[in-house]
Amino acid sequence: MTTTTDLVSYEDALASYDPVMGLEVHVELGTKTKMFCGCSTELGQDANTQTCPTCLGMPGALPVVNAIGVESAIKIGLALNCEIAERCRFARKNYFYPDMPKNFQTSQYDEPIAFNGYLDVQLEDGETFRVDIERAHMEEDTGKSTHVGGATGRIHGASHSLLDYNRAGIPLIEIVTKPIEGAGERAPEVAKAYVRELRELIKALGVSEARMEMGQMRCDVNLSLRPNGTEKFGTRSETKNVNSLRSVERAARYEIQRHAAVLNGGGTIIQETRHFHEDTGSTTSGRVKEEAEDYRYFPEPDLVPVAPSREWVEEIRAGLPELPLVRRTRLLAEWGISAVEMQAILNAGALDPIVATIDAGADAASARKWWMGELARSANESGKALDELAITPAQVARVTELVSKGDLNDKLARQVIEGVLAGEGTPDEVVDKRGLKVVSDEGALTTAVEEAIAGNPAIADKIRGGKVAAAGALVGAVMKATRGQADAARVKELILQQLGVSEG
Repeated sequence: MTTTTDLVSYEDALASYDPVMGLEVHVELGTKTKMFCGCSTELGQDANTQTCPTCLGMPGALPVVNAIGVESAIKIGLALNCEIAERCRFARKNYFYPDMPKNFQTSQYDEPIAFNGYLDVQLEDGETFRVDIERAHMEEDTGKSTHVGGATGRIHGASHSLLDYNRAGIPLIEIVTKPIEGAGERAPEVAKAYVRELRELIKALGVSEARMEMGQMRCDVNLSLRPNGTEKFGTRSETKNVNSLRSVERAARYEIQRHAAVLNGGGTIIQETRHFHEDTGSTTSGRVKEEAEDYRYFPEPDLVPVAPSREWVEEIRAGLPELPLVRRTRLLAEWGISAVEMQAILNAGALDPIVATIDAGADAASARKWWMGELARSANESGKALDELAITPAQVARVTELVSKGDLNDKLARQVIEGVLAGEGTPDEVVDKRGLKVVSDEGALTTAVEEAIAGNPAIADKIRGGKVAAAGALVGAVMKATRGQADAARVKELILQQLGVSEG
């Protein structure tokens, strides 16, 4: 078994070898029914309750293609700048595995529905890297195996296995890149950026929620090394079912270091599948990787070819939404921010909430401020994503409105957000319940200012003597007296007026 000690440093690996990657991403489509039958795809149901003779592979049961699945595949292909086949067909991919009840997977082999495309992705520093797409094809998911009695949750060491076929037959789109060359030391970063961009694209198209933590999107990371200055690809490994952006990057980086260690030691890379371990960031051997001929592909005899008309394809193309990179480029210009700031927003998962808050009436600067500040802090503390917080973009927009009207200052606004997150109601309800409105009564403010001046004669004399900066201490005294509910700028104006001093 490979351990984390069987490595060379990343820098040493790149000094001798050039990494070549291939990324295969499986996306579960958000259709209501399975790819070839009418069974529900709803998550969380009792095991084996969403099955029928077709998805269980019973003799004589015939499949029927899900039209929405085909439409979703075309959407994805178009968004990836692919050519859409005028005619394509399904094939049987034959192998015996317990989670495949038919003993074959209905997939596409030599005739995918979409092919020869590309996706431009942005790296952390704003540089754009083009990833060429080999194909995007339709297929079905397998069932789910649960291995019981072992220490690792894998089949090795388990006492028995349980099989749930609810997932068998759920529509999948597999998106396969061409070999990714030329990334050099940034190869792991490119892998992460590609999967992130692809996930955003899939979500924008509305064909899947693409939640990697729920298995709705999974990435297989193929990696090989070749000596610097050579053209021939090395033997590849395939790290299977990597399910987070961070893990995609870590898996690629680890395999670069492992391959280099094996090659430097005079060893031979085995073409195999490997498992990624989140806790250590390492991979371990799975099984020797099959070649295409091992699957004995042949055309699916029970399904007619799919032949999308050009009119239908163009109708789908015309209905595509604004794609993520185009949208970000537009917002970058509209908001007047840098590529680094946009990257921070993306890393925080804040782009959609910010846009929704602006759509609800907030200005762009305020929306960014609250989502990237107070709300990002709350999300980090609670271990949640921003879109899982108990506050809506419309409620954040209402908070910004109350601030702009002068009803709240920033300190009070933070308390309002805290109350909304705690389930105390809408922003207005929290303001009322906690009594958080800014003190705007000039008489009350004047009284508080007079009391602060009277209580701090030495500071008042400094201000009269021209040290206007000393007014901060009196502002603090007034804010304390009003429980932070005064407008600090107005308080300072009143203090200077009372003392007969001008700001300049």
